[in-house]
Amino acid sequence: MRETSGGPHGGGPGRSETPEQRADRMWNELLQEVRVSQTGAQILFGFLLSVAFTPRFAALGTFDTYLYVVTVVLGACATGALIAPVAFHRFLSGHDLKPQLIHVAVRLMAVGLALLALTIGTALLLLLRTATGNPALAAVLAAAVSAWFAVAWLLLPYTVLRRAERAERTHRPGPTGPSDPTGPSGPTGHGEG
Repeated sequence: MRETSGGPHGGGPGRSETPEQRADRMWNELLQEVRVSQTGAQILFGFLLSVAFTPRFAALGTFDTYLYVVTVVLGACATGALIAPVAFHRFLSGHDLKPQLIHVAVRLMAVGLALLALTIGTALLLLLRTATGNPALAAVLAAAVSAWFAVAWLLLPYTVLRRAERAERTHRPGPTGPSDPTGPSGPTGHGEG
């Protein structure tokens, strides 16, 4: 019989899974996240590449041309970071290294999402500068959208995590109760997501 959460198998709260099952589940969840973010990054990057071949591109000023170059480079880096976990998996497949793969893939996803947010912010700045002809308004709007990304992608998840940790601490048994070194924070100090 398998032990449930808090046992040596390291499953999350309410789960009954072996470390291998947990790694498989986490990898599958990560792949779903990668698919969503990859699609957005690839569409944006493809669009950015096509801009250089439009007649209006030749009319861009020096600043806007450099802004475009920075945006394309950020888009390429975001796409590379978001595709990297798949290549990493293919290279390590069959070597019984899934926990290590997940550890690296989660970080690549975080870098990829940060680069994607920067790509969207700079692309929006370029687009609004060109569309409105008002660099100050474009900067304010692009900054506001970037702030929204920071709230939605960082602040809200961080707030939910801190509240959950606070609730867990208030419901945890005292010092004489069982301790769980392999729970959601696990021995590495990282949660699942």
